[in-house]
Amino acid sequence: MELALLGGPPVRKKPLSDWPVFSREEEESLLEVLRSRAWGGYSAEVKEFEEAFARLHGVRHAISCCNGTVALELALRALKLECGEEVIVPPITFISTATAVMICHGVPVFADIDPATLNLSPAAVRASITPRTRAIIAVHFGGHPADVDALRALAVRHDLTLIEDAAHAHGAAWQGTPVGNFGSAATFSFQAFKLATAGEGGAVLTNSSALAEKVWSYCNLGRHKDGGWYGHFTLGSNYRLTGFQAAILSAQLKRLPEQTRVRQENVRYFREQVRSLRGLTLPEDDPRVSNHPHYLLTLRYEPEAFGGVDRDLFLRALQAEGIPAQPTYPYPLYRNPLFRKRSLPPCGCGKWSAPQDYESLSLPESERVCKDGIWLEHLMFLGTRQEVDDIVAAFEKIQQRADKLLQLQESFHALAAHSRV
Repeated sequence: MELALLGGPPVRKKPLSDWPVFSREEEESLLEVLRSRAWGGYSAEVKEFEEAFARLHGVRHAISCCNGTVALELALRALKLECGEEVIVPPITFISTATAVMICHGVPVFADIDPATLNLSPAAVRASITPRTRAIIAVHFGGHPADVDALRALAVRHDLTLIEDAAHAHGAAWQGTPVGNFGSAATFSFQAFKLATAGEGGAVLTNSSALAEKVWSYCNLGRHKDGGWYGHFTLGSNYRLTGFQAAILSAQLKRLPEQTRVRQENVRYFREQVRSLRGLTLPEDDPRVSNHPHYLLTLRYEPEAFGGVDRDLFLRALQAEGIPAQPTYPYPLYRNPLFRKRSLPPCGCGKWSAPQDYESLSLPESERVCKDGIWLEHLMFLGTRQEVDDIVAAFEKIQQRADKLLQLQESFHALAAHSRV
């Protein structure tokens, strides 16, 4: 059968599962807030959601805010990060993990990743610690918890603060303990594509009452909870979540466990099906991860198994077959224009300096996954087993017709070479 990219019928004509998922429960919750006339951040819905989210992760405090980027900033501010202090971060993550550090006048130091999980490599973190290091931000990438045992041990040994960036990891757990319990604070995002979403939103989780009070104050214009509406005790801003968002999120949390169960079953089945498929490598399950929500599934692509077809053309062919797989990040964070010398430092106090030359930095595992990584997003595993079969069938179809793709690729290269003459 001809490839869809070359005019044949696609494996799948219907789209995979829709996202976000909502029902009458979200609609009724929104109407309740509307009729209450308490729409803002002091709505009872906000407190109800915060309590539910804290319970889900087994922590004492959850402070909601307007997005996950702000959540990171709030955590760093509450921990009193000072200008020029270094924070170790992974280069395979969304930009906010590093820019939140810079907005707080800290210095992001990039440490390489574990090639299987795409999380911070503890060995790379150990090698990156200097006398100026203040904190480590461990991203639970794709929903797979980072090696918090090793990272927490490093933090204790060197008197560092550990922050969990759990934007991908709602409900995830490591050795029976939910994420959010391993560092001083954990941050979450409820952006439109996240596992629980209100379009935008964020939260800081912590077991420290003192830290929770600071985060709440920064999020509420420097107020204290018992200090009155016009009492402002520290420099803060208005980062509050609204009642409407909280209402949606409370409903989203109720369906999260079942969605996670469905994804886990479908990913388990998918893993069995692709074991025999050459050229697509999926990391083995880590027994220490006791709950994996599978926000992203990362495959490593080997062109040799597909006749030498490069990854991006393979993805174009896969998308034409009705499978919306995506490439990983185009480059590690440190290759963004933001980190060029002319953009630095972010402040003029004279204390800020980076121990790395970002422009010449090249961390091998981070570079590699940007070249050979493929992401299958969480919504692709919310449907039926037939949908998973269609994903596998598309992979197999492309592999069987890889010679046709290779001819197309060679034609592209010939045209490109001719245009340069």
